[in-house]
Amino acid sequence: MDALPSSLGLRGVALLEGLAAERLDALARECKWRNYAADQRVISRDADDRDVYLIISGGVRVTTYSAAGRQVTFRDFGKGEHFGEVAAIDGMPRSADVVALENSLLASLTRASFGRLIREEPAIAERLLRDLAALVRRLSERVIDLSTLGVHQRLHAEVLRVARAAGVQGNRARIDPAPKHADLASQVSTYREQVTRELSALAKAGILGKDGRALVVLDVARLQKMVEEVKSGA
Repeated sequence: MDALPSSLGLRGVALLEGLAAERLDALARECKWRNYAADQRVISRDADDRDVYLIISGGVRVTTYSAAGRQVTFRDFGKGEHFGEVAAIDGMPRSADVVALENSLLASLTRASFGRLIREEPAIAERLLRDLAALVRRLSERVIDLSTLGVHQRLHAEVLRVARAAGVQGNRARIDPAPKHADLASQVSTYREQVTRELSALAKAGILGKDGRALVVLDVARLQKMVEEVKSGA
């Protein structure tokens, strides 16, 4: 469902930080604004559109499926982030699917508008380059992990990453709500049943616990040591 333009919404987008109010007003008018329901597809793999999307509220997941039908999740994006710039830059079809994780408001710029923006605003172009460099590093690390680590080791690393994102306090981290086993499986390229077994093993070892709907990492330092020992020996 289409929504009304709002430069106020664009002020929360990290990529656009520092733009003058009048520039944001003009950009808001160039954007297409649309509400997406939870689980609604935003982008389809191999689609021909080249728009860049700005997340005003809500969040999305970038994912794809293997030939065998296994879901592979690349990453989640939340409020204030952007996605879709790769196809806008190289003009090639989309390389993954994007689905709304919750009810979300997105603003999208056409490839032409986005190209004009980065040509006219050097600070945004530099910020975009840093984002793309970070993407290359993340994907390189993931390739290394998939090539050198076993399933349970990849899961340990993913749980540690999620714990750090949730915030570590006093060697503990509370992840609320707990990630779904199927979502963790798609992150580390395995099956939900394997994730269930590995999480149970971590719970028996005293590293994980449950608190209502939350997953609690009871010993972040120990989990971190397990991950570092494996990676240093890989």
